[in-house]
Amino acid sequence: MDFSLTEPQKMLKTMVRELADKELEPIAAEIDEQARFPAKQFCMMAELGLTGIAFPERYGGGGGGKIEEIIIDEEIARVSAAISTILFASSGLAGWPIYNYSTEEQRQRFVVPIAEGRKIASFALTEPGAGSDAAVSETTAMRRKGGYVLNGTKVFISNGAEAEIILVFATLDRALKHKGVTGFIVEKAMPGFRVAKLEHKLGIRASSTAELVFSDCFVPDGNRLDGEGEGFKIAITAIDASRVSVAAQGLGIARGAFERALAYAKERRQFDAPIIDNQAIQWMLADMATQMDAARLLTYRAAYLQEHGQPFIREASMAKLFSAEAAMFVTTKALQIHGGYGYIKSFPLERYFRDARILEIYEGTSEMQRRTIARQLMRDGM
Repeated sequence: MDFSLTEPQKMLKTMVRELADKELEPIAAEIDEQARFPAKQFCMMAELGLTGIAFPERYGGGGGGKIEEIIIDEEIARVSAAISTILFASSGLAGWPIYNYSTEEQRQRFVVPIAEGRKIASFALTEPGAGSDAAVSETTAMRRKGGYVLNGTKVFISNGAEAEIILVFATLDRALKHKGVTGFIVEKAMPGFRVAKLEHKLGIRASSTAELVFSDCFVPDGNRLDGEGEGFKIAITAIDASRVSVAAQGLGIARGAFERALAYAKERRQFDAPIIDNQAIQWMLADMATQMDAARLLTYRAAYLQEHGQPFIREASMAKLFSAEAAMFVTTKALQIHGGYGYIKSFPLERYFRDARILEIYEGTSEMQRRTIARQLMRDGM
């Protein structure tokens, strides 16, 4: 496998990095402090085609692939993990399964505005009593003439406050377990749908995390995604694919923290010498760089396999697991290199440290990734 970027991919990387440095980094601390959605900056990303890079051009996208997607995820996460979460939660986690399992009419109605960045999407699977176990759903869908009536609550939903298109999973019959789960596209204006609560979080604070409530919410037949009972398959394939994006996000967070630690170690002087002259600091930086390089190889391998239609579930879990833990390792060491300055809000290290923590939790905890990897090994070996 050749992981070198093509010239168009290099140009994309440069463009996104320049956007991130010029437009996103200056507001990253402020939107974190205020827990504020960066509407102006999201529009900028949409104008540049970043909100739909992996969708076909006929649906408002850029005609790229998974590699282009993770380039964007990494470069944006390098300055703001929250903005990268907003982006991949909309176009990747929610938008991609809608594209894959929708009719042509649904693609025109939902995929095009998501890809063009005119509407934000969210993926509503997690419930108060069902997180890692995607087959369990307390949210119900009752058949009615012309559609379905949804009742239930979803929690920890990224983009929940801003989303106008919500991919919701509900069960037609709890006794059927995963075979009863069905996917529905709920639109924000539908009666019976409301955003009940916004969570106050440790990190990625500019990305809203909401509780969504469905009270006799009528969803027409035309908003059902794929067939009845196909929701579990849709949800699992979406999460498998999104783990590669989370791995890229972890790589971006680690890079942002590392770059600042390296620069600081060269500038900060103690005992008449820059602290980078100390072997202890050098070894920290060496370990950080090694962790990032390994995370990059795992992430790009998983993206390559996904893009080329090859099995990638184990590789995605490996990439997500390692990159998440590498991000925690690198941000911890970067904060340590900054000493007391790393612990205060006037320096960005404490934000990187807080943002990194979510990577070991969402899109499947690290424990769930190990479970997936182990099951794949038991079935297929290496």
